[in-house]
Amino acid sequence: MRLLTREDLHDILTGCTILGTGGGGDMAEGIGLIDDALARGRTFKMVTLDEAPPDALICTPYMLGAISPLPPDEEGKYARLPRIDAPAILLAYARFQEYLGQEFYGTVCCELGGSNTAVAFYAAAMSGHMIVDADPAGRAVPEITHSTYYINDLPAAPIVLANEFGEVMLLENIQDDLRAETIVRALSIVSRNDIAAIDHALAVESIRHALIPGTITLAQTMGRAHREAQAAGVDVAEAVAQTGGGSVMFRGEISACDWRTEEGFTLGSVTIAGSGTDRNQTYRIDQKNENLVGWLNDAVHATIPDLICLIDTDKGMPVTNPDFSKGMRVAVVILPAPAQFTTARGLAAFGPAYVGLDQPFTSPLMTLAKQ
Repeated sequence: MRLLTREDLHDILTGCTILGTGGGGDMAEGIGLIDDALARGRTFKMVTLDEAPPDALICTPYMLGAISPLPPDEEGKYARLPRIDAPAILLAYARFQEYLGQEFYGTVCCELGGSNTAVAFYAAAMSGHMIVDADPAGRAVPEITHSTYYINDLPAAPIVLANEFGEVMLLENIQDDLRAETIVRALSIVSRNDIAAIDHALAVESIRHALIPGTITLAQTMGRAHREAQAAGVDVAEAVAQTGGGSVMFRGEISACDWRTEEGFTLGSVTIAGSGTDRNQTYRIDQKNENLVGWLNDAVHATIPDLICLIDTDKGMPVTNPDFSKGMRVAVVILPAPAQFTTARGLAAFGPAYVGLDQPFTSPLMTLAKQ
């Protein structure tokens, strides 16, 4: 068991924000949750999958919805509703334990992201429970079905949800994660595009095979490399790429960008005008919460499940969606997909077909390796 310090936690969330490929929530929100728990005297304790007892009950808490602000004309719909004081994830966590009649041993984050990883950490720390060094995505993903839980046919239900209005919902008898995504997304839309959810409440021995081990440690390693690169004044994008086994594929300045909130997702794109060795070329990234497809001069260059990451080269920080703007100087870093998503079942769930591309998955990193 490791007791995580604030520096550890900051490194983890920085790494998760990079690995979040534009999604996974705002890191500032994640840091806010961490600092709130520390200020209340809570501790963050992490165990490996091997250290967690086989019969220990763990769960996956997260926030689901669009990552862009609610349109102003939508805010009025919620004006008359009360607000709760504590984060909704704690309400859902307490209700789930009440429903089960037992305490959780700990939590697993649903994805790697600056905010969503912190949500799982916060629920565990505030309850005196453990954080498990694993997750079912190895990155951030748009939908519940984009996980190794889905690939391994593990049931999401029962699912407990709560929103900022104090409304709590219990979902039972959900056929599969595809149906869970539809229902939870709909409930998120009517919850101001932000709902706390907890699913996959299972014993370690029943879920171990479906989790990607060591992903929190990987994020911490990435975050530490980022911090040390900034302190040394060296190229952060290169440091990130080398640490993650990827490559800096493009550099330039954002020349066009747009986004919209639609059906519980943040949809958009950014176009980058190349600079330096990439001058006179363009790179466009299409997004659905996360960065999903990269186009080099209008030809497909990179797709999910590879990680398409944007680094603000002036600030040295990862760019989360939709926090981009014209004139921002960025580097495109491609990192390799978790191995579980490069299998036939993984690609069927989260490969080129998901974004409407009728082509096999081919990583630009493979092309580089052959050169």
